[in-house]
Amino acid sequence: MRGLMNKLVSRSLSVAGKWQQQQLRRLNIHEYQGADLMNKYGINVPKGVAVSTIDEVKEAVKSAFPNENELVVKSQILAGGRGLGTFQNGFKGGVHIVKADQVEDIAGKMLGQILVTKQTGPQGKVVGKVYLCEKLSLVNEMYFAITLDRKAAGPLIIACSKGGTSIEDLAEKYPDMIIKVPVDVFKGITDEDAARVVDGLAPKVADRNDSIEQVKKLYKLFCERDCTLLEINPLAETSSNQLVAADAKLNFDDNAAFRQKEIFALRDPSQEDPREVAAAKADLNYIGLDGEIGCMVNGAGLAMATMDIIKFHGGTPANFLDVGGNASEGQVVEAFKILTSDDKVKAILVNIFGGIMKCDVIASGIVNAAKQVALKVPVVVRLEGTNVDQGKRILKESGMTLITAEDLDDAAEKAVKAASK
Repeated sequence: MRGLMNKLVSRSLSVAGKWQQQQLRRLNIHEYQGADLMNKYGINVPKGVAVSTIDEVKEAVKSAFPNENELVVKSQILAGGRGLGTFQNGFKGGVHIVKADQVEDIAGKMLGQILVTKQTGPQGKVVGKVYLCEKLSLVNEMYFAITLDRKAAGPLIIACSKGGTSIEDLAEKYPDMIIKVPVDVFKGITDEDAARVVDGLAPKVADRNDSIEQVKKLYKLFCERDCTLLEINPLAETSSNQLVAADAKLNFDDNAAFRQKEIFALRDPSQEDPREVAAAKADLNYIGLDGEIGCMVNGAGLAMATMDIIKFHGGTPANFLDVGGNASEGQVVEAFKILTSDDKVKAILVNIFGGIMKCDVIASGIVNAAKQVALKVPVVVRLEGTNVDQGKRILKESGMTLITAEDLDDAAEKAVKAASK
């Protein structure tokens, strides 16, 4: 029995960790925005201009790159694999090196079009801007990243003398070339830390002292701007002996939005799941999944248990939606709007344990949501806890066609059955 309990506890902690990880929302900004930010910190980046129309493309080529024979045209979406992606109009590749007189034509095939990559899913993402960059003569490519490491309890710098491909591929091909340098969050980065990183990068032509300063500037940006990830791939050396952040990805901690207003003003909602954007505005915790049973629950632990038991009965959850412990009636209405906006949802399971969250508030929200939203799918409701009798009475008197359940197991079984009809 003890062994079984240990297994169950271990599994629960594992599942909790996965869901906690998925709940974290981290701001992701476009490449051109990251380059502009790094430039402000004195970090070497290629000269570039972001444009959103063909007229802007013409003007940028004429004013910013009058003497350039070739330029790099990069589609701007919040997903990796752009270079190997394909547009839904048939045009291949989201990154091209072209002659200056071809820039307008190539940019025209990208702007306003949907680019599908290995990270976007089949639906792809729309390209609202392209980034025109100078073409650098690179003599060496390396990998550099700073992330937050739970084991090190602070920032961790990862570096590799090989770059230009994914860190997963690098770790597989060159595991001995990857170095990790933990940084004491209280002391900050030291000259010795930065030197270890540079030695791991093993630059061939860039000045060692200049490279150390670049590493320190990158760390300063990471800390001052509340980054959760700063990844440069490749960190390159040019023929002019300069270390340059040729392509970078920056993520920021959403919990720091209150002190990073300038950064969070860069958020591009057009690149995000519209349901998650709506949920964030309503102060709801929502993550879209691929199942057919929409879940509305209060509390992350109860939400995980609900999804687990749906799977146990043969169904799949369509989302993670936690209305929290003090949701208002209006938030419950918004939650229903989000759930019903998903065409894949075949049934909705409301599972509320009233503690701080009162069952009558949830019940009133369900009734009002039904008045505002055309509920075309069956709704299974399980209420328990504070004001449960009032909540059940509100639902009964509403005249709504609801499927009630006595406990979680009963609710999940009925939701799976309803979704399969």
